[in-house]
Amino acid sequence: MPACRSKAAPSRQQHRGIDPGVLNMRRVYLDYNASTPIDPAVAAFMRPFLADHFGNPSSGHWAAAAAKVALETARGQVAALLGCRSGEIVFTSGGSEANNLALKGVFFAQRDRGDHIVTTRIEHPAIIEPCAFLERLGARVTYLPVDGTGRINPDDLRRAITPRTILVSIMHANNEVGTIQPIEDCARIAHERGVLFHTDAAQSVGKVATEVNQLGVDLLSIAGHKA
Repeated sequence: MPACRSKAAPSRQQHRGIDPGVLNMRRVYLDYNASTPIDPAVAAFMRPFLADHFGNPSSGHWAAAAAKVALETARGQVAALLGCRSGEIVFTSGGSEANNLALKGVFFAQRDRGDHIVTTRIEHPAIIEPCAFLERLGARVTYLPVDGTGRINPDDLRRAITPRTILVSIMHANNEVGTIQPIEDCARIAHERGVLFHTDAAQSVGKVATEVNQLGVDLLSIAGHKA
C-alpha cells in the first residue's frame, strides 16, 4: 500500500529550509542595466505592426508599404537622437549584433592595413567575445586597464596604439558600475593616429548626451531594450 503524507508533514520547501511565504512575496525588479520593461506607449505604437502591418518592409508589394514608412520614420527618429544622418543608421536585431557588426566589419574591411584592436578589460561580453573570436583569426587585441572608479586613462590608449591599429572600441557607460568613459578624448587620440573609433553606448543612450559628432566617434552601438 502506498505511503501517504499527513497534512502535518513538512513540505518540500520546508525540508530545504525555504519559508513558503517567501515564494509569495512581492518582487521588485532592479536590473534595468540588463533590460527594461516595454513602455506602454511603445507597445501601443507597435501593436498595429504585429497584427496588421506585418509585411516585410524590403518587399515591393502592398503589404510592405506601411511597414516601410514606419521603418524609415524610426530611422529618422534614431538619427535625430544621435545627431547623424538617417542613411548612417543600420538596424540590427540588438546591441550584441551591432557590436559584432562594428568590430568584425572593421577587421575584415581593414585587415590588409592592420590587425590590432584596442579595447578595455571592463567591456560587455558583446565586445569581449567578438574580440576573442577575432584573435583566433589572427587579430591582436590590447585590453586597457581601469582605475579604482572603473575609468581608463587616455594616456594608456595613446601608448597602446601602434601603426597596425585599425580600431579602438571603448564603452560609453559601464553596465555594472555606471562609469562614463572620456570618449571625446579617446576618440581624438585615435583619430590623431588615423584609427577608427567605436563606442558601445547601450547603457547611456537616452540618459546622457550621445550625439556622434559631439563624442567624435565613427561607430556607435545602441540597444532599444535598455533605453
